Amino acid sequence: MEMSALIGIFLGLGGIFLGNTIEGGHFGSLIQGTAAIIVLGGTFGATLVSHRWVQIKLALEYFNIAFQAEDKGRLLLIAKDIVSTAQEVKKESILIIENKIKGYKSDYMKNVFRYVTDGIEASKLEEIFINDIEIDEQRKLNAAKVWSDAGGFAPTIGILGAVLGLIQVMGNLTNTEELGKGIAVAFVATIYGVGSANLFFIPIANKIRKKIELENEEKLMIVDGAISILKGLSPHLIEEKMRSYTRESTN
Repeated sequence: MEMSALIGIFLGLGGIFLGNTIEGGHFGSLIQGTAAIIVLGGTFGATLVSHRWVQIKLALEYFNIAFQAEDKGRLLLIAKDIVSTAQEVKKESILIIENKIKGYKSDYMKNVFRYVTDGIEASKLEEIFINDIEIDEQRKLNAAKVWSDAGGFAPTIGILGAVLGLIQVMGNLTNTEELGKGIAVAFVATIYGVGSANLFFIPIANKIRKKIELENEEKLMIVDGAISILKGLSPHLIEEKMRSYTRESTN
């Protein structure tokens, strides 16, 4: 898991619990099973209704990917493969790529450069793969939308839980034991709704968008490299272009 994610989770939850303790509250007062069932059950139910199952599966798949540590060296290795290929093509011919494809680090690069060896025109390769990247991006962004929608539903469901708690309070004004329980559900449900949205669902959606953005950067770099080779640009110029994609990875 990324260190920034761990620190963020620790600071977010730690700050809430520490603030509650400073104000004289107890950790146990924030643990309310009924409120959790209302908020989480209602949020996941609304999310399932709003999205197709294939989008839910994609969201769960990207949940695992979202917090994985970023492999900064991967982009540099792919850029190195592109520059090395450009240098050899300049010395030999475009056919030299056939011998190099198996050694490429990226499966996507293998696919793109097979088209290069088939003699495709640069404009046609750009048309095919840029369109492919855009369509794939829109499909993958559905994963982020599932989590961001959950972040939109949770606070509203939390308010619903608060109202249910207050209904219980109003119906048991003479029963002090039930009165306290109803008030607890009312306030804690609101905390769960707002807290889960802003500390869990929305941050996950943002993480997923960032992962998709990085995946697209890698693909765009590969396509740009392939087009540059097809156009016969010098290896030095291609290397400079690759640096614009990998600059963040070297920092």
